[in-house]
Amino acid sequence: MVKYINTLKDLEMATYGIAGANNELLKAGGLVAGIHTGHDDATALNGTAWTSSPNLYNVLYGQKVWSMLNQEVNPLSILPKKPYTSSGWRVMTARPAGGTSAAFSLGSTNYAAANAMTSPNADEIGGVDENHGLSSTGLQPLAPTYDVLFMSPKTVAHMFDYSELAGEMAKIDDGVGDLRALIREDMGKFHAETQSVMLIMPLEHYDDTNYANIERNYTSLMKIVASSQEHEAMVDATIHARLTSASTTGALTDDFSKLYGNTSRDLVGNAYNASFMDAQVDYGSSYAAADVRSLTLTLLNNMIQNLRTNGGTPKCILTGYDTIQTIADLLQSQERFIDGKEIIPTHNGVRGVKGQEVGFRVATYYDIPLIPAKDMPSTGLASTQTADLLFLDTDHLWLSVMKPTQYFESGISHGDPFGIGTLGNRGLYRTMGETGCSFFKGQGKITNVQ
Repeated sequence: MVKYINTLKDLEMATYGIAGANNELLKAGGLVAGIHTGHDDATALNGTAWTSSPNLYNVLYGQKVWSMLNQEVNPLSILPKKPYTSSGWRVMTARPAGGTSAAFSLGSTNYAAANAMTSPNADEIGGVDENHGLSSTGLQPLAPTYDVLFMSPKTVAHMFDYSELAGEMAKIDDGVGDLRALIREDMGKFHAETQSVMLIMPLEHYDDTNYANIERNYTSLMKIVASSQEHEAMVDATIHARLTSASTTGALTDDFSKLYGNTSRDLVGNAYNASFMDAQVDYGSSYAAADVRSLTLTLLNNMIQNLRTNGGTPKCILTGYDTIQTIADLLQSQERFIDGKEIIPTHNGVRGVKGQEVGFRVATYYDIPLIPAKDMPSTGLASTQTADLLFLDTDHLWLSVMKPTQYFESGISHGDPFGIGTLGNRGLYRTMGETGCSFFKGQGKITNVQ
């Protein structure tokens, strides 16, 4: 006789039915007595408690493991991956004349050999007389200013192991099946997630002496997209004092103040030096709790304008879900709805009330994609802050990969228990690389907003 599953009861009977008992659950006999009590309550078939009897029935959990965690890896995913081909860069930090700012600086400096010429006279920037003499007034040898940056690849590794017995037991009864495949998949997700967390590590964590080994991680985008002035503001507002073991003003750790071997962000005499490595950072007047700002479209527009003036072209905006919602609310107030219609919402066949459709979502801002990151930090001392915003020009920002993610495994299942020294198996994920940036002024950050 062919049987069909038409109701939930039919499904239960087909799943948990007992052979020779007309495919019934025998609830009256206490065999199940509620679908989740089989593990906890041992009963005889006639319903009389028999405490010395083992369970005659156990619920089935199934082999699938459902993750209860958000393991998105957006910060890692948005960065271009390039082979690690050099340990550093030579960079031009100043023009032969005209200064270091985005705008060409004019002033009153006379044209002279070996002169910095940061602000040359308006009539001494290259115009010469006919048949002008070489190495004479108005035509002297000039040269740009160069500096060097260097970086070393970082190794990110995660290891797991499981016993031979655990692997075999997982294949029987109500086990998960292939334990190796299950853990390997979940550890692979974890390996990627941690790399993503490294890339948006809060800047102030670099000044916590409890995190002495933080430079083993990839360099955070929060550290790359920073400025000398921001460092000073963070110290003045005692943001670092929130940390368990932060350093004090005037004694910032090298992990915090140095980037790619350059010392130009060091604190010297409680005043920061200007730096060609300064990104475009908008934190407001200070990081004090009272100086937190409301996020406005003007802040966003000014940042984009300043970056483009600097020569950058933002490819994406990385921020938190709360900030994206704030941007949506700002834009919705300017939206004009034409030919509105009434709708009745439904979900899984359940009908809601009839009404006007509302709600507004944004995917881009001025055609710049908005990318959410669940672990995006918020910098400042106010309690109402939303996540920071990073405006990234990924033409000049990348993950330099020396060795891509690889998986290694050994153990008794591979005939080599001596290699790991246990009657089990061990797996390892490993990635080698580092965050690289070749143009800092094209990167931007808005912080201290609500």
